[in-house]
Order: sequence, then structure tokens, then C-alpha cells
Amino acid sequence: MSRPAGAAPAIRVRPRRELRRDRRRAAHACWDHLIAAPLWPLHGANLGTLLRTCDAVGACLAVPRFPWVPEALARGNTLRRRSCVHWVNDPLGWLARQRDAGSRVVGVELADEAVRLADLPAARTRTVAVLGHEAHGIPAEALDLLDAAVEIPMVGTGTSLNVAVAGSLVLYRLAGLL
Repeated sequence: MSRPAGAAPAIRVRPRRELRRDRRRAAHACWDHLIAAPLWPLHGANLGTLLRTCDAVGACLAVPRFPWVPEALARGNTLRRRSCVHWVNDPLGWLARQRDAGSRVVGVELADEAVRLADLPAARTRTVAVLGHEAHGIPAEALDLLDAAVEIPMVGTGTSLNVAVAGSLVLYRLAGLL
């Protein structure tokens, strides 16, 4: 079906000024409701991408204190402003403390009890989304600290997605934006 010449387009693209006006006025200090936790990262580029997603969905990022992480975050933060980052010295201890404090801990992992991404409800309480190592997943000793696991279905030949992509999908779902 074609539009008559000179007719207004059916889809209106919102100008940047309007988008900015409708969003947060300033960067947050800490939203602290949703936290992405790639606690065993392999590639720095994934951390920068996750940091950008955290800003988009209103989440914070929890990362280990590896020597290369600050540079990876600085290089990947295309927002060029301070973002909410929690530094973690002991991933297992940090996860245990999060659970003890009442946070729901959800791991992105292939597991028998995992819920499919499409069935994952939006976070209603403080939630930590745990992301494992790109090659090995979430360590066995951390699996006991999870309240739930989420699986991202795949129809291709691969068995998993890049941590930044998987984390972004889960964060959007937990934020209630998908």
C-alpha cells in the first residue's frame, strides 16, 4: 500500500532533543535496583558494551578488580560520563552478601531448571544478573548462590552468545523493556 504524494509518513522519528527531554535529567549516583554482574570476564570489550546497556536500562555494573578492567571500562564507555560501577574483590563473597541482603540472584546459564528468556519476569525487587566466563560459564561454586537461572534459546549451531549480547538481552528483560 503506497502513500499519496506529500502525505505525512506513517512512522514519526523522534528528534534527539525530544528523546533527551523525556529521559533522566542527569546521570544517577546508583540506581541499585538492577545490577549486571559479569564477575568472571574474559574480554574487556564486553564490559564496555554492558556498561552502555546498564545506562540504557537503568542498571549498575558490578565488576571484579582485575588490573585491566578500569581501562576496558574507560575505553568502552562511549557515554563519556561517570557510570555506576560496583568494584568486587571477592565474587563469591559478594554474591553471598547480595543474597543475604535480600537481592534476587539470577544467573545466565544453561541449566536444567533454567527459565527461557521470554518467560523471565521483570525484576520487582533488587536483582543481580550474574554473567559467567565467556568460555566456561558461571563457576560451579557460584551456581549454589543463584536463586534462578535464565537460558537464551538458540536455533543456530552455537551453544551460547557473547557475554555482552546475552547480558544486554537479560537486562532489557529484567528492566521490563522487552
